[in-house]
Amino acid sequence: MLTFYSEESRLRQARTELHDGALVTPFECPERLDLVLKQLRQSGLGDICAPKAYGLEPVMAVHDADYVTFLANCWKQWVAAGHNGEAIPNIWPARTMRGDRIPRSISGQLGYYALAAETSISEGTFEAAMASKDVALGALEHTLKTGEPSFGLCRPPGHHAAFDQFGGYCFFNNAAVAAQRALDAGKRRVAILDVDFHHGNGTQQIFYGRDDVLFVSLHGDPEVTFPYYLGYADEGGEGKGEGFNFNYPLLPGTSVATWLATLDQALAQIKAVDCDCLIVSLGVDIFEGDPISAFTFTSADFTVLGERLAQVGLPSVFLMEGGYAVDAIGVNVVNVLQGFEQAREKGLELHLNKGKG
Repeated sequence: MLTFYSEESRLRQARTELHDGALVTPFECPERLDLVLKQLRQSGLGDICAPKAYGLEPVMAVHDADYVTFLANCWKQWVAAGHNGEAIPNIWPARTMRGDRIPRSISGQLGYYALAAETSISEGTFEAAMASKDVALGALEHTLKTGEPSFGLCRPPGHHAAFDQFGGYCFFNNAAVAAQRALDAGKRRVAILDVDFHHGNGTQQIFYGRDDVLFVSLHGDPEVTFPYYLGYADEGGEGKGEGFNFNYPLLPGTSVATWLATLDQALAQIKAVDCDCLIVSLGVDIFEGDPISAFTFTSADFTVLGERLAQVGLPSVFLMEGGYAVDAIGVNVVNVLQGFEQAREKGLELHLNKGKG
């Protein structure tokens, strides 16, 4: 399985995150890349390739143009305004305020385009986000050309990024960019399966009214888990998209057995709809040792996850979402990919042997 990765993903070197009432070193950091790359190289899973640059056109296909311009200019405007720290929003167009005006002040723009306060914008953020979507598109292009699975080591992640909002460490929605690209290349319908601990609110919002992308997510119950305001089981899509959005919220501490049984329900939904390819928003923060999540996977359980995903039988692209800088992150990612490959190869072998019989 080919892995796509860009050194430019390291250009985002944020120093601050608002967590538990304190400014801390961000959990989403370049060290995550090193831990995954180390394990990928040791595993012999396949080559690691740099993607080409795809420009802004694929981004503009799923994101608001003014939002993209904001991200491109935010850091320069923040510094020019005389601010010393990193760009962190401190006010929003809340329910009692107007939401139809975008202030000229960069501080006001931050609040307009942010969905949460934990994610700062720092030097290199826009460039890293551009590189991350290139990684996703490189992986997708390989799978479209060959039918073979691929892995995009995306950083920063993307599934919290909505049409015109950033947050949850996400700026461009890599899975959405890739899904739209697949449709533009001639695919009739794409399935996005999100297994991150946190709900992919941005992916849901982008495709909620559409029937050409099926979005299915297993995640921590938003009653008690970020992002809180989206990800409930009764959100089934609207208009043409009704019946093409499935959420499976699970309580923190949910057992692996219950999680996998729920995954089987999610996979049944994907199998029931005629899709041409599968994009997996691969968050390995369902690991029991993840610092900001609360599911109970061990490293061995990720192999089982990969095996289950192979049962869908679709050309598959894995894109990195959450999973933070604990030593096991690389093992967990590789276990998913190897489990998928082994199950896929076994399935192909059984199919060939059955044909000979």
